[in-house]
Amino acid sequence: MKEKILSLEKLLGVREGLRAAGQSLVFTNGVFDLLHVGHVRYLAEALSLGDVLVVAINSDRTVRELKGEERPVTNESERAEILAALRNVTYVTIFDDISPRSLIAQLLPDVLVKGGDWGLEEIHGREEVEAAGGKVAALPFVAGASTTGIIDRMKKSRPKTDDRGL
Repeated sequence: MKEKILSLEKLLGVREGLRAAGQSLVFTNGVFDLLHVGHVRYLAEALSLGDVLVVAINSDRTVRELKGEERPVTNESERAEILAALRNVTYVTIFDDISPRSLIAQLLPDVLVKGGDWGLEEIHGREEVEAAGGKVAALPFVAGASTTGIIDRMKKSRPKTDDRGL
């Protein structure tokens, strides 16, 4: 599985090979902190749009900046390994910018996808992908399936403790 986790440099080499072979690259990005059914369905549908699926995950530093100090729940290496273990994920990379725009502009995927909770005009990298002849898609959002929702439900179900932690 670790062979599916690539640096940007290696990923760019893979991209050249895919172009030469006439294969299409689908790209998505996100935190993918606690894997849930929404993620699994989303990644399967994303792969159906092309030959190869690259999932770029936010670094731990950027997750904290985006989601707060309590996140991520799972560190970037473990998140990458979990995603790499999925059959529908071809490659995983970790990026350390708040926005994936720079990574997308370098990779220029054939298809850029995000979840349906993102409007097409909100998708970072859309302009670059479309200018290069690629497509951008927002895939259906699975209602009730969100990492934040899972965390909130876990917090609510925790038993109350007194000052001594009992």
